Amino acid sequence: MAREQWGVCAEANLHGLHLFFNAHDGYEPVIREALTQLPKIFEEINEQFSEAMFSAVIAIGASFWDDLYPDKKPEGLKPFSAIKHDDRYMPGESIDLFVQLRSDRQDVNYIACQRLVSLFGEMIELIEQVPCFRYLDGRDLTGFVDGTENPKGRNRRDVALVKHGTFASGSYLHVQRYRHNLARWDKVPTEEQELIIGRTKIDDIEMSKEDMPDTSHVKHASLKDENGNSLELMRQSMPYGNASTQGLLFISYCAQPTNFERILHNMVFGSGDGNYDHMLDYTTAETGSAFFAPSIDFLKNQGNVG
Repeated sequence: MAREQWGVCAEANLHGLHLFFNAHDGYEPVIREALTQLPKIFEEINEQFSEAMFSAVIAIGASFWDDLYPDKKPEGLKPFSAIKHDDRYMPGESIDLFVQLRSDRQDVNYIACQRLVSLFGEMIELIEQVPCFRYLDGRDLTGFVDGTENPKGRNRRDVALVKHGTFASGSYLHVQRYRHNLARWDKVPTEEQELIIGRTKIDDIEMSKEDMPDTSHVKHASLKDENGNSLELMRQSMPYGNASTQGLLFISYCAQPTNFERILHNMVFGSGDGNYDHMLDYTTAETGSAFFAPSIDFLKNQGNVG
């Protein structure tokens, strides 16, 4: 059975380094070859620094996939579609490669980054890097616990990984960088913040259906399909920030991409009458990209599996 990339379902870490690259034209065959070596490099780093709990994921962008693996493509992989409604805007951009490096040591993430950059050399160009960190007991910088509804235990793999076929053990991945307006948010009384989120701030207890507003984040991010099944995501989001800019790098993995698309659409459009996700009044998506993280076997065999 194909092996998934370890970082897709790994537990949370203290530090994250997220890298966004575009590839230079004409290097596709060499990039495919380099990707065969990357899992071994990540395994070596994990063994060398075992106490750091290092994990990594490399994912291929929707627009770049056809250039890199023209013979086979995940059925649901498509570019991130920008969404706009009233003053709420979710941009979409084309990024060729995304790399997620996480561990409990920032220096280990740096070492992994340097190994990766050395491997690819002039083949790729760094577009953006977002260093992230664990905040308190797994909270967003708004002060609320992030990822409370994440699947637990073995269910993480059930939610995140494709089950069958050529792309088994791969995962559809969406990334958005949100920038928070914390100066505005911090002026909101805690009781009102809790109504916006749909949970208590200190104890992370979800409000009852009777008390939860139709404009709450929980209401819009917790959807069910036509059969009453929850539309789950495996979230690996982390906060980022410095003295001037703060936010959340939202990262979600799923066995199929429509869960994310439906949740995001519901947040932006809501059910009418102003019932969109009112958390969007305090945070702005500045980027948005879609990727697929194939299995280790797919990478090592340059797509010649299944």
